[in-house]
Amino acid sequence: MPTRAFRIAYDGRPYAGFQRQPDVPTVEDALFAALRDLDVLDGDVPPNYAAAGRTDAGVSALAQTVAFAAPDWLSPAALNGTLPESIRAWASADVTEDFHATHDAGSRTYRYHLYAPAVDDGRVRAALDRLTGEHDFHNLTTDDEGTVRRLDATGERDGDFLVLTFSAGGFVRHMVRRIVSLVRAVGAGESDVTRVDRVLGPNPLDGAAGVPTAPATPLVLADVTYPGVAFTVDPDAAESARAVFADRRIEALTAARVVGDVCDGIG
Repeated sequence: MPTRAFRIAYDGRPYAGFQRQPDVPTVEDALFAALRDLDVLDGDVPPNYAAAGRTDAGVSALAQTVAFAAPDWLSPAALNGTLPESIRAWASADVTEDFHATHDAGSRTYRYHLYAPAVDDGRVRAALDRLTGEHDFHNLTTDDEGTVRRLDATGERDGDFLVLTFSAGGFVRHMVRRIVSLVRAVGAGESDVTRVDRVLGPNPLDGAAGVPTAPATPLVLADVTYPGVAFTVDPDAAESARAVFADRRIEALTAARVVGDVCDGIG
């Protein structure tokens, strides 16, 4: 069977992350269950299988990418027929047998929707400018190796939210969410912008001097690029995905209004 790569979007809130784990629901578990239902998976893992990244519990994705040996008939729309509605395939590309969705990625982009009505945008931009470039992010991860990365970090105001965008060849564990905490602290005036330089410096920062991890649910894996690979959007699958996530957006907005009604009515 040829190897095919799929773009997968998902609402990460119901899941304990992308990668399979014992006794908790994950996106990968749901994907493999769908392939079994379609009689595509006869075993533990599909042949030639790999995924672009391992998003944490609560993190969502627009362009998570998985690749595996797939029959010609397995389109994104066909895959959606057995996936839960919180997970939708929407595009695909035929790739070579030696394609690896993790190692062949040219860049990954994450977006973080930070509720920040009172932060100073100028201070945020100053922090992001310092973070952009090649640095050792050892103080922003629990990983011990591979902590030197070249990062592009930008931010854009959208009402009460700051949309922070981070692109790199790859990210170490919790790097993006700790960067968000650092940027928010600088923007709120809780930390001077020179703290960014200390965090990026050679000395380890532990305990109170360290940077906490921001919440996971505002984070989205927005894009993964592969040089020489062009994905084709499946119109039916894309329409289905837009409809599903539009409904989930309405549910979330309605829930926010209900909680707001309760909050505003107290005392």
